[in-house]
Amino acid sequence: MEILVIKVVLAGMVFLAVLNLAGFHTWVERKQSALIQDRIGANRASIFGFKALGLFHGIADPIKLFTKEDIVPAGADKTLHTLAPFFSVFFALVTFAAIPFGDQLIIGERVINLQVASINAALLFIFAMLSLGVYGVILAGFASRNNYAIMGGLRATAQMISYEIALGISIVGVIMVYGTMDLAELVRAQGYMIGGWVPMWGIVTQPVAFIVFLTAALAETKRVPFDLPEAESEIIGYFVEYSGMKFGMFLLTDFLETIVVACVATTLFFGGWQVPFLLPDGFHFPWGGEVLFANWFYALLGVASFSIKVLIFCFVFMQIRWTLPRFRYDQLMSLGWKGLFPIAVANTVLTAIVLVFFGEST
Repeated sequence: MEILVIKVVLAGMVFLAVLNLAGFHTWVERKQSALIQDRIGANRASIFGFKALGLFHGIADPIKLFTKEDIVPAGADKTLHTLAPFFSVFFALVTFAAIPFGDQLIIGERVINLQVASINAALLFIFAMLSLGVYGVILAGFASRNNYAIMGGLRATAQMISYEIALGISIVGVIMVYGTMDLAELVRAQGYMIGGWVPMWGIVTQPVAFIVFLTAALAETKRVPFDLPEAESEIIGYFVEYSGMKFGMFLLTDFLETIVVACVATTLFFGGWQVPFLLPDGFHFPWGGEVLFANWFYALLGVASFSIKVLIFCFVFMQIRWTLPRFRYDQLMSLGWKGLFPIAVANTVLTAIVLVFFGEST
């Protein structure tokens, strides 16, 4: 019973943190684009005359969406039309359960893993949930009985096949190097210091895999420059027949998937909660210095480290979103099949050769 309570509390904390960060993204998207384009940015919504740099837009948006009329087209499949946005949000949210956001927190005799669900094959779970999420987009397109929505769903299907193969292969090298698909153990393996100075993070051991993963994972978010299922200047997209909060749920999914990609990239390639020279009992520097402290402070530093890395990735993704133009459909297909796929395979083969001749997985 106590374990169940702990898991529920952890799940609630992660759920609230993720949803609030997704809501904060709506402000970041407006403000960051405004700064890039030399505009004032979000500054309209106010409470009692206070605008708070436009932060209240994150409150005004859901109020507007909840109060808008929910319209279902006359020829649409009403059941599937309603279920589609729920599928998208659900599969994006459950993915966070497998991501460790910190190491172990010890309270008395109780050891708490800062991870909602300790899954041995967490990577498989994450990729399965992300793959299932595309069903929401496909259903939205076909259930709407709208030609442009159907085209958006078809684009999402083709896009998923083209990049998810490269995405999956790109992490095979990471699994080979660290010898596990358990994300918590994988992060702990990255805590080893090469030569006492360089952390054995995934970006150090698998730089090519990181580039392939990041490119393919950005396509997972269906945002610029990979927003072909939406492409508002061309077909409007799979959610053209949606209104109210159903439309808002698709937008929420985009932000959630951006955060998922940032979390997974942090976990696989940037040491997760790891901080250089930080061990469970404190800092141990290669020149012999030590700074020791209690376990709770170590766990807090780990959570802070993970959070900062995720926020940096989110900033970079938003910068890309407002910097690069949309790929043409044929360019995306070519990038996935002729670019990312062979590079991912070559990196996996090279990693296997290096491990066989120069060392084994950690």
